[in-house]
Order: sequence, then structure tokens, then C-alpha cells
Amino acid sequence: MMAAIRAGLPVAEFDALREMLGLTVEELAHKIGISVATLARRRHDRAPLDPAHGDRVVRYARLFWLAAQLFDYREESARAWLQRPARGLGGEKPLDYAETEPGAREVENLLGRLEHGVYT
Repeated sequence: MMAAIRAGLPVAEFDALREMLGLTVEELAHKIGISVATLARRRHDRAPLDPAHGDRVVRYARLFWLAAQLFDYREESARAWLQRPARGLGGEKPLDYAETEPGAREVENLLGRLEHGVYT
């Protein structure tokens, strides 16, 4: 995965994640820190995402699949959970909380606690 991120993920990975999360282009672009104009230019030029943006795409995809696993791979339930305020995150939405790597780790920890039935 590291080699793929360093080489630059295709913009199609951004598009696939956007569909998985049920976000608009603008919402996901903001979360991964890329402007819509830059994204459109990369798409037009068939240029890959830079490593920092690719790393964030992978971060959100990892959280989506961990949430999906918690909900027996019901993607709609995972999508809803990620966009709903979570008591274990101080009332913040997991997708918002995960905008930094430490925040994403906290979301992962919360998912692990939920999976093991630990009260949050």
C-alpha cells in the first residue's frame, strides 16, 4: 500500500471513496485537503493524487471498512454511523474527527471498543 500511495493513487480511488461514504465531491475534497479545482485538473490530466492526499483517501477507506465490519458489512449502516455524532468522540461525527491521523486512531479505537461490547 505504501508503494501505491507514494507513486500516487489514481483519482478514481477518490471517486470510489466518495461513493462509499456518500459525500459530495466538495465534502470529500475538503476532508482530504485538496481543492476541487486541483482535483478536476488531476482528473483531466490523468495525474495521480499526491502522497499526502492518497494517504488521507486510504485513511477514510480504512475507517469505512472497519465500520462496515462492525455492522456485518452493511455499508449503509457503516456510512450512517460515520456521519452521526458519536458519544465516544465527544459528540463529534467520526468522519470529522478523523481529519487528522490521531483523530482517525481514536475512531479506530472506538470501533474496536464497540466491536468488543465495551461501553463508550
